[in-house]
This record gives sequence, C-alpha cells and structure tokens, in this order.
Amino acid sequence: MNLNKLQEWLQASGNDVAYISNPTTIAYFTGYDMEPHERIFALLAFKDSDPFVFVPALNVEEAKNSAWDGDVFGYLDSEDPWAVIADKIKGRTSEYQKWALEKNNLSVSHFQLMHEQFSDANFDGDVSNFIAKIRLYKTPEEVKQLQAAGREADFAFEIGFNAIKTGVTERYIAGQIEYQLKVQKGVMHESFETIVQTGTNAANPHLGPTMNKVQPNELVLFDLGTMHNGYASDASRTVAYGEPSAKAKEIYEIDREAQQAAIDAVKPGMTASELDGVARDIITKAGYGEYFIHRLGHGIGKDVHEYPSIVGGNDLVIEEGMCFSIEPGIYLPGIAGVRIEDCGVVTKDGYEPFTHTSKELKYIPLSD
Repeated sequence: MNLNKLQEWLQASGNDVAYISNPTTIAYFTGYDMEPHERIFALLAFKDSDPFVFVPALNVEEAKNSAWDGDVFGYLDSEDPWAVIADKIKGRTSEYQKWALEKNNLSVSHFQLMHEQFSDANFDGDVSNFIAKIRLYKTPEEVKQLQAAGREADFAFEIGFNAIKTGVTERYIAGQIEYQLKVQKGVMHESFETIVQTGTNAANPHLGPTMNKVQPNELVLFDLGTMHNGYASDASRTVAYGEPSAKAKEIYEIDREAQQAAIDAVKPGMTASELDGVARDIITKAGYGEYFIHRLGHGIGKDVHEYPSIVGGNDLVIEEGMCFSIEPGIYLPGIAGVRIEDCGVVTKDGYEPFTHTSKELKYIPLSD
C-alpha cells in the first residue's frame, strides 16, 4: 500500500522516522480509515524497521480487522498517548533522531507534546510534499472508485434539478439531494457541503446554501460531491429555471465553451499553466476575464482538493494517471454566476471525465 515508497523516501532523505497524522493519509498507506475526533491516530514509519498504527484503545480491534496487516498499538483515555508512542518507538528502533512530519496537518500542540518525549531529536523534516506527489498518480483501482463517485454525483444532479420550483430555498434543494443520496444510493457522506445557489447568489462562488428562494427566470448553480469507498467526487452544473436574461445565457455559453475546450486540450506533456490558459483565454477574449476569479482546477482523490493546482504559473507537466478538475467560472456580481465542472483522469490520449450530466443549458419548466 505504498508504504515501501515511504520507507524508501525516509532512507533517501536521511530521516529516521515519519509521523503521519492526517487520517486520510493513514488510510492511503494502510487501508484503515477512522475518524479519531479529539484522540490520537497516527502511523509511524521507520527507515529500517516495520511500521505501526497507533489508535485509541476503543479502535484497536477495528484496526486489527481492517485491511492493515501490520502492528496496532492503542492507549487508554487515562494514559498519556505521547508517552505510549515514545515507548513503542524506543522498543522498535534505536534510530529516532531525525523526524519527518506532515507539517501541513500536525497541530502545534501535538508537535510540542511529541517533542517533549524526544527533546534531543531533530523535527525539521517534512513529508507533506512527498505524500502529495505519490498520491498524484492514481492506480486503475483508484480510478474505478473515482468513477463510481462520479456516477453518484450525476444522480445527485438529477435529484437537485427535479427539486427546483418557485419559492423553495437553496437549503431545501440541498437537503433533498443529501437525503435522496442516503436513502436511494446509501451515500452517507458528501465530499463537502452541497452548494446550491440561485440568482445573484451564484456570483459568490462558495456562498451557500442559504435561505434564499428560487425565483422564476434565473440560473441555479450546483456544486456537489460524494465519498465512495474513501474517494471523492466533485462536480458543478448550472441550469436555467424558466427563461433567464440574455446576459446570463451569454456567460453560460462562454463558460461552457471554455470548459469543453480545456477538456479537449488535455494531453500528457502540456503544463498545468498551459491548460489553465486554454479556458482563461476564451473567457478573457469574450470580455469576462476579470470575472474568472479562481484557478481552472485542482487534484482529486481521497481528498476533494488535492495536489496539483491547475493554474497559471504552474509549470507542472501533466502526465497519464493524474486526476483533477476542470471548472472555469464566470461570476457577475448582482447579475448571475456560472460554473461548469468535471473531474477526470488523464489518459495517454486525453482526459476522461468522471461525471456525464449534460452541459447543454438545461431549462427547468416553471413550477409552483
């Protein structure tokens, strides 16, 4: 489960110990997924010894019966977890002077408590970038899970579109999506809070859902996703309720053209910056460049937002197996907002989206 790569990195980087604290990263390396809440959940990997998972006592049996086949150690609520971890490390290896941490995840207080146990150790190492890069390339099995999550997102769009009618709130529509995902598809977790934005609210990209009510002849923007066996979906569609203004329809068609052009342009060997430019140039030439206020896309996998960032200035070379979103948007304050988004995988020939809901502007008939 890629733990051999982590051990090889430790050896190559000159570090003795990797302390992995992000539950998503632990699941990536071990196959064991758990939410520790305020308790301590960690993976300890070593350059020359076997790794172990550290969990609260109440999760020990669960961890042992999971996909993880290595050692599991636990602690009682009455114990000092840091002292227990230190004891297990010292019983496993004599080399623990140089540490690599997930510095983009570990809290300062947890770092200080660990440092107290190893006051003479060096904690300068950071394993975060290494983890981001190995998670960048998805295996065929990971792609299957992402495709399944994409199918759930397509179902969610169908539910959301059918829930639109005059006077219902954004929160009502979002609630219908989340409820039907649970009862019809068994989806217990969304990858983020479902966003539904009507009318001018859609010009504020991450607002909502609010108690704003749907009114006739406006656009409705959806941004949603699910978690499927630990893998995320993330997709956006914008639909018309009744007959929106000419300006709203204009920016929709420009955004749709930009998104499709970017999808068609993806190929191994181009850079993230070049891909961002494909969509951005279309929107800019149409006169709306200042209203495209975010990057073109982000990586996706076990987290809904992963490395890399598909943005101008990023010279990362796109390669087969990378998975990321393509989501240009145009946001006109006080008028309307449009975003169209698919996530997909880079193939040797191009890009295969995980979601397939039509992107032709859909007109929802007016209904009370």
